[in-house]
Amino acid sequence: MESFKLSKKAKDQLVTLKRRTGLENWNVLCRWAFCVSLAESSTPRDDKIPADSNVEMTWKTFAGENHQVYLELLRQRCIEDGFELNDANLMKIFRLHVHRGISYLVGSPSLTSISGMVDLAATRI
Repeated sequence: MESFKLSKKAKDQLVTLKRRTGLENWNVLCRWAFCVSLAESSTPRDDKIPADSNVEMTWKTFAGENHQVYLELLRQRCIEDGFELNDANLMKIFRLHVHRGISYLVGSPSLTSISGMVDLAATRI
């Protein structure tokens, strides 16, 4: 896993989430989004997601010190959804989950603070 770029739509949604929650870092919001999407049992739609924003981050920036945990979560989800484990599929599925998760987060009207994010996570467990 190397670097990935978000779509302009996702960037705009992250700006909204930053304003609502007070969380300032793209990577933290993307981690939440990834986990929220993984909590859904359905596979994200295989949409063509453009990489048309100026928000780009490395896997290391996204995952931080827990990079191995996030990678294993992604691998497990790929296996469960029937995808071959290769770099291309891992990156594709990762981007699909991050983008779907961002949409879920921004679409949650009660998400107006960090505690709202914790409440959202607790209801998905």
